[in-house]
Amino acid sequence: MRRGGGLGRPRRRGWSGSGADDRDPQTLGRLASRLSGDRGWAPKLANGSVFGRWAELVGAEVAEHARPESLRDGVLTVQADSTAWATQLRLLQRQLVARLAAGLGDGVVTSMRIHGPAAPSWRRGPRHVSGRGPRDTYG
Repeated sequence: MRRGGGLGRPRRRGWSGSGADDRDPQTLGRLASRLSGDRGWAPKLANGSVFGRWAELVGAEVAEHARPESLRDGVLTVQADSTAWATQLRLLQRQLVARLAAGLGDGVVTSMRIHGPAAPSWRRGPRHVSGRGPRDTYG
Protein backbone atom coordinates (compact mmCIF):
# COMPACT_ATOMS: atom_id res chain seq x y z
CA MET A 1 0.00 0.00 0.00
CA ARG A 2 1.20 3.47 -0.83
CA ARG A 3 1.70 6.22 1.68
CA GLY A 4 -0.06 9.52 1.40
CA GLY A 5 -3.75 8.97 1.13
CA GLY A 6 -4.25 5.47 -0.26
CA LEU A 7 -6.22 6.60 -3.31
CA GLY A 8 -3.77 5.13 -5.72
CA ARG A 9 -2.26 8.46 -6.70
CA PRO A 10 1.40 9.08 -5.88
CA ARG A 11 2.00 11.89 -3.43
CA ARG A 12 3.43 15.04 -4.99
CA ARG A 13 6.57 16.24 -3.39
CA GLY A 14 8.45 19.49 -3.67
CA TRP A 15 5.59 21.98 -3.61
CA SER A 16 6.50 25.21 -1.93
CA GLY A 17 3.10 25.86 -0.45
CA SER A 18 1.94 29.33 0.43
CA GLY A 19 5.28 30.57 1.82
CA ALA A 20 8.21 32.09 -0.04
CA ASP A 21 10.58 29.66 -1.70
CA ASP A 22 13.85 29.85 -3.68
CA ARG A 23 12.03 28.44 -6.69
CA ASP A 24 9.58 31.36 -6.83
CA PRO A 25 10.10 33.92 -9.60
CA GLN A 26 12.82 36.39 -8.67
CA THR A 27 13.54 39.91 -9.85
CA LEU A 28 16.47 40.35 -12.19
CA GLY A 29 18.27 42.58 -9.69
CA ARG A 30 18.09 39.95 -6.96
CA LEU A 31 19.36 37.25 -9.31
CA ALA A 32 22.22 39.45 -10.52
CA SER A 33 23.11 40.30 -6.91
CA ARG A 34 23.17 36.63 -5.92
CA LEU A 35 25.22 35.71 -9.01
CA SER A 36 27.78 38.44 -8.36
CA GLY A 37 28.11 37.34 -4.73
CA ASP A 38 28.52 33.67 -5.67
CA ARG A 39 31.14 34.41 -8.32
CA GLY A 40 33.10 36.95 -6.25
CA TRP A 41 32.31 39.90 -8.51
CA ALA A 42 30.82 42.10 -5.77
CA PRO A 43 34.01 44.14 -5.06
CA LYS A 44 34.56 44.91 -8.74
CA LEU A 45 30.93 45.91 -9.18
CA ALA A 46 31.21 48.20 -6.16
CA ASN A 47 34.29 49.79 -7.75
CA GLY A 48 32.39 50.31 -11.00
CA SER A 49 29.43 51.85 -9.23
CA VAL A 50 31.69 54.68 -8.02
CA PHE A 51 31.94 55.82 -11.64
CA GLY A 52 28.32 55.13 -12.56
CA ARG A 53 26.78 56.76 -9.48
CA TRP A 54 29.32 59.58 -9.00
CA ALA A 55 26.82 62.47 -9.15
CA GLU A 56 24.40 60.67 -6.83
CA LEU A 57 27.11 59.83 -4.27
CA VAL A 58 28.96 63.15 -4.01
CA GLY A 59 26.26 65.62 -5.03
CA ALA A 60 25.50 67.52 -8.22
CA GLU A 61 27.72 70.53 -7.50
CA VAL A 62 30.85 68.48 -6.80
CA ALA A 63 30.15 66.17 -9.75
CA GLU A 64 29.87 69.19 -12.04
CA HIS A 65 33.46 70.24 -11.26
CA ALA A 66 35.21 66.92 -10.58
CA ARG A 67 35.24 63.45 -12.09
CA PRO A 68 36.69 60.15 -10.91
CA GLU A 69 39.66 58.89 -12.91
CA SER A 70 40.65 55.58 -11.31
CA LEU A 71 40.13 53.43 -8.25
CA ARG A 72 42.92 51.13 -7.13
CA ASP A 73 43.29 49.45 -3.73
CA GLY A 74 40.76 51.80 -2.15
CA VAL A 75 42.44 54.99 -3.41
CA LEU A 76 40.16 57.04 -5.66
CA THR A 77 41.90 59.46 -8.03
CA VAL A 78 39.76 62.51 -8.85
CA GLN A 79 40.42 65.14 -11.53
CA ALA A 80 39.12 68.64 -10.71
CA ASP A 81 38.25 71.36 -13.24
CA SER A 82 40.37 74.05 -11.58
CA THR A 83 42.97 74.42 -8.88
CA ALA A 84 40.37 76.15 -6.70
CA TRP A 85 38.07 73.13 -6.93
CA ALA A 86 41.00 70.79 -6.25
CA THR A 87 41.73 72.72 -3.05
CA GLN A 88 38.05 72.67 -2.08
CA LEU A 89 37.86 68.90 -2.64
CA ARG A 90 40.96 68.36 -0.53
CA LEU A 91 39.23 70.22 2.31
CA LEU A 92 36.06 68.14 1.83
CA GLN A 93 37.93 64.85 1.44
CA ARG A 94 36.79 63.31 4.76
CA GLN A 95 33.14 64.13 4.11
CA LEU A 96 33.34 62.77 0.56
CA VAL A 97 34.93 59.50 1.70
CA ALA A 98 32.19 59.18 4.34
CA ARG A 99 29.49 59.76 1.68
CA LEU A 100 31.07 57.17 -0.59
CA ALA A 101 31.27 54.67 2.27
CA ALA A 102 27.60 55.27 3.12
CA GLY A 103 26.53 54.73 -0.48
CA LEU A 104 28.85 51.88 -1.45
CA GLY A 105 29.92 50.20 1.77
CA ASP A 106 32.99 50.41 3.94
CA GLY A 107 36.36 49.70 2.38
CA VAL A 108 35.49 50.45 -1.25
CA VAL A 109 37.02 53.96 -1.08
CA THR A 110 39.44 54.51 1.80
CA SER A 111 41.19 57.68 0.59
CA MET A 112 41.24 60.12 -2.29
CA ARG A 113 44.01 61.57 -4.43
CA ILE A 114 42.86 64.86 -5.95
CA HIS A 115 44.52 66.48 -8.97
CA GLY A 116 43.94 69.89 -10.51
CA PRO A 117 44.17 70.63 -14.22
CA ALA A 118 47.45 69.91 -15.96
CA ALA A 119 49.63 72.83 -17.08
CA PRO A 120 49.73 73.48 -20.83
CA SER A 121 52.54 71.87 -22.76
CA TRP A 122 54.73 74.08 -24.91
CA ARG A 123 56.24 71.05 -26.58
CA ARG A 124 55.01 70.73 -30.16
CA GLY A 125 56.03 68.41 -32.96
CA PRO A 126 58.51 65.54 -33.15
CA ARG A 127 61.61 67.76 -33.41
CA HIS A 128 61.69 69.70 -30.20
CA VAL A 129 64.57 71.88 -29.08
CA SER A 130 65.03 71.78 -25.33
CA GLY A 131 64.79 75.04 -23.48
CA ARG A 132 62.15 77.40 -22.25
CA GLY A 133 60.27 77.50 -25.53
CA PRO A 134 58.32 80.55 -26.68
CA ARG A 135 58.35 82.00 -23.17
CA ASP A 136 62.02 82.96 -23.43
CA THR A 137 61.21 85.80 -25.85
CA TYR A 138 58.71 87.53 -23.52
CA GLY A 139 60.41 90.72 -22.41
